[in-house]
Amino acid sequence: MTLIITGADVERLLTMGECIEAMEIAFKDFANGVAVNRPRVRYLAQHPDADKRYWANIHVGASPTAGIACVRAGSQIKQMNPPGSARNSRNENPRPFNWGLVILYSIATAEPLALMHEFELSGMRVGATTGAALDHAAAADASVLGLFGSGKQARTALEAVTAVRPIERVHVFSPSAEHRDAFAASFAHRNFEVIAVDDPRRVVAGADVVCCATSSAIPVFEGDWLEDGQMVVSIANSDVNHKRHEVDRRTFERAHTILINDWESVTENSETELTDLLDAGAVDRERVVELGDLFTGARSLAAAGEGRDIVYYKNNSGLAIQFAAAGGIIYRKALAEGNCKEIPTEWLGSDLTAYVEAGFRPSP
Repeated sequence: MTLIITGADVERLLTMGECIEAMEIAFKDFANGVAVNRPRVRYLAQHPDADKRYWANIHVGASPTAGIACVRAGSQIKQMNPPGSARNSRNENPRPFNWGLVILYSIATAEPLALMHEFELSGMRVGATTGAALDHAAAADASVLGLFGSGKQARTALEAVTAVRPIERVHVFSPSAEHRDAFAASFAHRNFEVIAVDDPRRVVAGADVVCCATSSAIPVFEGDWLEDGQMVVSIANSDVNHKRHEVDRRTFERAHTILINDWESVTENSETELTDLLDAGAVDRERVVELGDLFTGARSLAAAGEGRDIVYYKNNSGLAIQFAAAGGIIYRKALAEGNCKEIPTEWLGSDLTAYVEAGFRPSP
């Protein structure tokens, strides 16, 4: 049988700690040449409404350590903003649903093990990858987090950062006072304090970690505000169809080490916010380190001046191996629990018994 794994199942079955561990394993496998990953593909197609576009978001890859290959397919309608808008184009599906699915395949048998809703895991694996990066690159005693954003991604980023560092205080800013106040109030009973602030400078000032988890299309702070020894994270996903940047050129220039998820995604998705600076000589190629190489020890942070240099992690290249590694954990726990919906696996394949019995091995 093939499982149907809902977003509620993902929330119930996968802890942030497990997801962080899965991200580290996935990126180590990738650096060691074990995992297979193709750069994310996004495309926009014409919509009957001239102000909208059909938008697809596709990942494919395999994590042999997890025993899982996967296809993540997102399908949405986008309400397009005018060029130069400060906000990201918003999702506007006619029905209030996310139609993204992750198909989990067995590497051993090629059979589809599960059809999994992608919404909850998508945000969680971004936060977990941030957590894994911070665990290797942020100061061990980091206690103050500056957070831009008050939505889903900001929430998972906060959960991940507090899972790996002894955070005592969080300053959070978003343009909506109502949203940032509600966000702060939702963490009122945790063992750290979340303070909503009305000035973005207060997010950066005194923070050990500055984390951007927004829908902004333009930088949310100025790189000249940064202080020695800070680690900066951004998740804005720029590609050939849509350019958005949460940090400015000065952040790249001031960073002693720039962490990225993988070079292939940077080049294939035309992440010009970095490549233009490399081409212009404003950023030294040796300062750029792939995450998997940091995890395996093949690369280290660029030589630091007594821990006072700025590290910037550009966490905006989603990889299929993130879904495969975390999906493997979720699938095994769901199978053991036995509470998920099921459909016959045969419904998802073509029966080739007659061909095989006749001695043929049809190709796909």
